[in-house]
Amino acid sequence: FACSKNALSHLQDQSIQQTMARQSHQKTSGATFCIAIWTYVATQIRIEWNLCPVGRVTPKEWRDQ
Repeated sequence: FACSKNALSHLQDQSIQQTMARQSHQKTSGATFCIAIWTYVATQIRIEWNLCPVGRVTPKEWRDQ
């Protein structure tokens, strides 16, 4: 009886570990898919991000007081 109880407990632990690993992989693949889609969208819709101010900033004229 003790041997079968131990074997059953081991199988339950293994099943829980497999379930947790499966959920972790699903979350990881979901996050990877989401990042891939947003990267594709951000690079393909031709948004002007204006990240670099070089050539866009013009100094104001100094006023003599």
